[in-house]
Amino acid sequence: MALFHTRKNTQNEIEFVCLEELVPQDHLLRKIDKYIDFTFILDKVKPYYSENNGRPSLDPLILFKMMFIGYLYGIRSERQLEKEIQVNVAYRWFLGLRFEDPVPDHTTISWNRRKRFNDTTIFQDIFDEIVLQAMNHRMVGGRVLFTDSTHLKANANKHKFTKKEVTVETKDYIEELNEAIEEDRVAHGKKPLKPKEEVEETKIVRKSTTDPESGFMSRDNKQEMFCYLDHRTTDMKFNIITDAFVTPGNYHDSVPYLNRIDRQIGRFGFNVEAVALDSGYLTVPICKGIADRNIFGVIAHRRFHPTQGLFPKWKFKYDKAQDIYVCPNGQKLSYSTTSRDGYREYKSNPKECATCPLLEQCTRSKNHQKVVTRHVWEEYKEKVRENRLSNSGKMLYKYRKEKVERSFADSKQLHGLRYCRLRGLHNASEQVLLTAACQNMKKIATHLARIG
Repeated sequence: MALFHTRKNTQNEIEFVCLEELVPQDHLLRKIDKYIDFTFILDKVKPYYSENNGRPSLDPLILFKMMFIGYLYGIRSERQLEKEIQVNVAYRWFLGLRFEDPVPDHTTISWNRRKRFNDTTIFQDIFDEIVLQAMNHRMVGGRVLFTDSTHLKANANKHKFTKKEVTVETKDYIEELNEAIEEDRVAHGKKPLKPKEEVEETKIVRKSTTDPESGFMSRDNKQEMFCYLDHRTTDMKFNIITDAFVTPGNYHDSVPYLNRIDRQIGRFGFNVEAVALDSGYLTVPICKGIADRNIFGVIAHRRFHPTQGLFPKWKFKYDKAQDIYVCPNGQKLSYSTTSRDGYREYKSNPKECATCPLLEQCTRSKNHQKVVTRHVWEEYKEKVRENRLSNSGKMLYKYRKEKVERSFADSKQLHGLRYCRLRGLHNASEQVLLTAACQNMKKIATHLARIG
């Protein structure tokens, strides 16, 4: 009869072990430690430390490596992070802690965040340096970029809010648009518009009493919530994240886009040749901005639902040479005026429309006159539409979901980016930037380890 062999009291035995031998050779942290240079952190944080005042501080490399572990493995709580490091051999090895060394208290991280690094650019600096390391390893092309945004649920109850009147921010392109409107009116023989009396435009928004810096998101087919938006750009070559920017959840996707593209061009010296975007970016200013930067833009089609029973706008063909629209029945709609909002108005002859057999499908106006509008920058939008329908555009847009959307999926599934860990825009930005930096570290380390 076989006997069972059991182990008793092995927990109290003393052994001589080497920490180096306990960490598997193919462990992710080994790869990151080998291929990512963290020494730049010391230079970045030096201005925030005093050399001759106070007690010796915790090694900044240990502090930030602790944070990297939390973001790499989706450990949402800093208290839990401390406990995990106490018992995880690989974590101790990565931090350079011996078995008998105490793990830094979780409050050290929160104190440094609230005091030392508050209102600094340290997290953006760390993210940028990791991107630069990826560029040094030729993992970033900077020629084809994909951008999208995803919501990050705020640590706030959606039922606890106050309603507040806020000022609507003036769009960056307003001055340029006003100039284009005046030029268009002059070209059509119209008088300049009278100066508009400046009236501060306001709107009523929901303000969370829990996290006032978050924004209330209410979109079709989306859950209503207070959240932040992670606006992210990835590079086509290895899907390295080249930009991560956070706004309150009630911002439109397209608002920060052009500024963030310019930021990447200026910071990393990208020579951007093409971009692929979701339908949320299909606005006339975005299309013009892309064209002004000599970028091949591909933006998804936005579905419009015309009034039931009436012709959609695309049924009316624009003749650029004559500057007219032609209706489905072959009648001309002539230029009338250019509005203060930047739209040209093309109107039909009501006498001809009154006897038109297609009148019921064209307009329901009492005077039988059809009006079609066209933005002064509409040609840029049409160019983007042509790009999307081209072979290059179709191929480029197909990669979008495999690049930026895959990046978001990894952030949420593997790194805990579905929810904000802390409250406030600065803390949400820290979470997004360091999560993105850790994703880039993984890609750099695994790629370099694979090629030897």
